[in-house]
Amino acid sequence: MARPAPPRAAWLLLALAWLGGLVAAALLAPWLGLPDPAGAADFDELSVPPSPAHWLGTDDVGRDLLSRVIWGTRISLTVGLGATLIGLLAGGALGLTAGYLRGRYEQAVLWLLDVILSFPPLVAALTISAVLGPSLANVTLAIAFIKVPAFARVTRAATLLHAQREFVLAAHSLGASHVDVLLRELLPNVLLAILGYALTNVAVAIATEGALAFLGLSVPPPAASWGALIAQGRPVLAEAPHVALIPALVMFITVLTLNLIGDAWHRRFDTRGAVL
Repeated sequence: MARPAPPRAAWLLLALAWLGGLVAAALLAPWLGLPDPAGAADFDELSVPPSPAHWLGTDDVGRDLLSRVIWGTRISLTVGLGATLIGLLAGGALGLTAGYLRGRYEQAVLWLLDVILSFPPLVAALTISAVLGPSLANVTLAIAFIKVPAFARVTRAATLLHAQREFVLAAHSLGASHVDVLLRELLPNVLLAILGYALTNVAVAIATEGALAFLGLSVPPPAASWGALIAQGRPVLAEAPHVALIPALVMFITVLTLNLIGDAWHRRFDTRGAVL
């Protein structure tokens, strides 16, 4: 008899445990006693497979891969969270005000979003990163820029669902200003929808940064995110597949984890009623 699949709650706990451990390792990296992730090349230990001396092996120039992956976690999570937060703040403000004020302002916002969406997202991020140059701040801004339209549309859709509700009309009848209605009545309700969406967008931002890093448009070496580590392992993929596959596996599990947590948030707060 086939064994029953683990319940949904068990998968969620595993996802939270993975994410918590990853964040803890990233925050505590300077105090974990790891080898220098940007140290000099060690030609005696090039692409060594996992062993007691190097738990995840070494990369193509002999640097400890565990150290590189953990320090890369700091960069990948910083970009994912930073780009999502900026996109959430900018797009959320546009969507909230457009869904509430309506009229010509809403039409102008929708036109602006359509202009941004007319560019393929990855091409837009590539262009911005190439123009600004590779750095942590620039790649974060590039990814945040392509996130703004999506957050604005989701926030506007959620705002439209609540803008004519009784509590909003009651606030108007009591003389509340537009700012009070936006911040006290609409924003707390809209946040339930956009925060769940933001969790899944952190995963997308991490994957996007990985693609940019693979093309050499993220943080400059010797610093490395997961995408840069995957790109670094490409030339030795046949001889030492662990150099590329281990950071790829870490990225895959993290993206899957964030999606599972985001889906759980959606189910918990029933935010799927919003329509774009």
